[in-house]
Amino acid sequence: MSTIQTDVVFIDTLHLSADIGPDCWGKTRPQPVQVSVYLHLRPSFLNASGTSDNVLDSVHYGHLCKAISTQVGGASFSGVEKFVSVVSQEAYTLAGQVAQAVRVVVDLPKQILLAENFSIDITTSTSSTLRSVFVRDLILPVLIGVNPPEREAKQKVITNIAFHERPSSSVDQRSLLDYPAIVAEIVKSIEQSSYLTLEKFVLEIVRAACLASDDVDRVTGSRLPDEE
Repeated sequence: MSTIQTDVVFIDTLHLSADIGPDCWGKTRPQPVQVSVYLHLRPSFLNASGTSDNVLDSVHYGHLCKAISTQVGGASFSGVEKFVSVVSQEAYTLAGQVAQAVRVVVDLPKQILLAENFSIDITTSTSSTLRSVFVRDLILPVLIGVNPPEREAKQKVITNIAFHERPSSSVDQRSLLDYPAIVAEIVKSIEQSSYLTLEKFVLEIVRAACLASDDVDRVTGSRLPDEE
């Protein structure tokens, strides 16, 4: 949404607990969920409340926060897509016709076993849906380096992977890919290989991620060598 000039009302990192499917141990139970919501409103819509200093002339973010907490906090969903759909619908309902798009970012720190965090970023409008998925601080033991000692023992490398899916229309809603399974395959492949450079290591991760599904449009990867 960064290229669209709109007024924005947002809630940053609402901490909840919900059952959105299996966690990193394969158990279906409530898990920590952090959700941020960005309401992209008609350009200049917030000028009215800026002039009147009256929250009634804006989208009441307090009501939005309460509505989302009531609808999804402690509830069960068939998957994170349904969770995002409910959150988006609450935002659209509250904003009404002034809403041009809703962006929902969901952080699931218990979704990927070896990763610090797993984030899903979905923006919906009347015409399209944009989805990106981020695997943050994925820890991989890797045989990497050109020096003899580096060829004898694996090092811990911290990796970030960003998946950007092909845009879909509002009437052609694809199911979210099985990213825990995709990451598990990437980890398995990387752990069984060895590399001379970090550049090759990152390239192989990006290649494997791109080949995971035709729905993946592009992938970016970065690495941080462990400093301990």
